[in-house]
Amino acid sequence: MSSDLLQCYNRGCGKKYDVTTNTDKSCQHHPGEPFFHDAYKGWSCCNKKCTDFTEFLNIKGCTFSQHSNVKPIEPEKTQKPVPDGDVIEVKPIEKSRLKRPSLRTELVLMKPLVAPTLRKQFEEVFVEKKENSDEIVIGTSCKNGGCTSTYQGPISNDQTCTYHPGVPIFHEGMKYWSCCQRKTSDFNAFLNQAGCESGSHLWVKKDEDSTKVQCRWDYHQTGTHVVVSIYAKQYCPDKSEIKLNPIRLYANLIFPNQNGATFNLDVELCGIIDVSQSKVSMFGTKVEINMRKAEAFSWSKLEINNKLDSLKDKESGEELGPKVEGIDLSDL
Repeated sequence: MSSDLLQCYNRGCGKKYDVTTNTDKSCQHHPGEPFFHDAYKGWSCCNKKCTDFTEFLNIKGCTFSQHSNVKPIEPEKTQKPVPDGDVIEVKPIEKSRLKRPSLRTELVLMKPLVAPTLRKQFEEVFVEKKENSDEIVIGTSCKNGGCTSTYQGPISNDQTCTYHPGVPIFHEGMKYWSCCQRKTSDFNAFLNQAGCESGSHLWVKKDEDSTKVQCRWDYHQTGTHVVVSIYAKQYCPDKSEIKLNPIRLYANLIFPNQNGATFNLDVELCGIIDVSQSKVSMFGTKVEINMRKAEAFSWSKLEINNKLDSLKDKESGEELGPKVEGIDLSDL
């Protein structure tokens, strides 16, 4: 009888079970803790991580054991002590002696140095995905939030999907879905919340769900250069673009294997650069933008404003757009 079934609280399982058939292989779960850091979500026990929350919920457990109806103990949050008597050294910030150009200065399309490993990696994965684009693999998890069903063949398409149409929210220790807002502080209770809407399963995400890709990026500087690194894989080196003007960096990476999804970075630089002496390199795991400083002093930060898509140039009031004519710098 379903009323005799117990709820398993092992992380990543969430199933109900019968104690009479509970064996050491019945439960597939994660013995570690979930972590959320720098837009990544994953499990500490197997180092599996991703940026999509639904994909995170569908990560298969790395350990088999018996089901358990005992809730795991949540780790206590500790606050780091603030040391007394810290000395903060304040250094004067040097200012540019050059006249700052306009943001409307023409952007230059950079010709990157493409590593052979990146081109080979992209071509191999693209061909493989194209050959299997119409096939749903057995065991594929439903992409609807809160649904734990997996594809077992065409019969799965006739099943009703119970899911959350909203997004997961984590705020001040509480976890809940935006659609029904059943708040809880227990992560397993959050994962086991039944969906609030019924519909059809979603085995493959639609194009509109994959229009943007979140890529981690950072920068470092030397006395003469500022280097921006965008960490990305399987982007198309031929369709992706990096454009520069003396005070602006525009990057647009294209991911054909993810339904043409894109990553955009558009920033107004803190200092001034020499575009003709700057270079771009594309590798299998990152894009490296090596910008030559027009003046050899330390920048206090990289950017002044990183939302230039809607920014209007103060001089003309017209919107700034990335669409400009490109110049080949390969011979410089």
